[in-house]
Amino acid sequence: MVTRVRFVAGDAGVWTIDEIRAVIGEPLPGAPRLARCEGDEPAPARGRWTLTGVRSHDRYVTRTEKTRLVAASPELDRPTARCGVLIPIRKSPAWWALTQDERRAIFEEQSHHIVIGLEYVPAVARRLYHSRDLGEPWDFLTWFDFAPEDTAAFDALLGRLRASAEWRYVEREVEIRVSR
Repeated sequence: MVTRVRFVAGDAGVWTIDEIRAVIGEPLPGAPRLARCEGDEPAPARGRWTLTGVRSHDRYVTRTEKTRLVAASPELDRPTARCGVLIPIRKSPAWWALTQDERRAIFEEQSHHIVIGLEYVPAVARRLYHSRDLGEPWDFLTWFDFAPEDTAAFDALLGRLRASAEWRYVEREVEIRVSR
């Protein structure tokens, strides 16, 4: 099933934007609020920027990994999850020139992306949205939410992923920290 998401930064939304930081490349313009609108949920009419992606079929995971991820991963928007982070990422042409199996080898066999992520659930919930095939300027939009007391765990997760071989292929990355 394909589900569309829109992240709209502007004057409306349940999330307060605390920080927008360019990790690699150009930042996004500042705004006071962020709305995360998934599926048929209406989006604010206006915003300073809108990022669009889709939740679709899984890529780069084996059946065993998918089963473990589904069993361990909490739903988004838990009442205790008052912190969120949106990370749009664009990977380099070199990444997309690789075959699916070559990308999988870097993603998991070298970088251990799934294994690392599993260490931080259920404290940190996440959802990956794909934007590349929509013609958007980003390849992926990753949304995380967690309780304030799990901020250090989230930061550790992010640090480990950014230190991996996979991140050598990241061409642009922005980190948007929010709270509610």
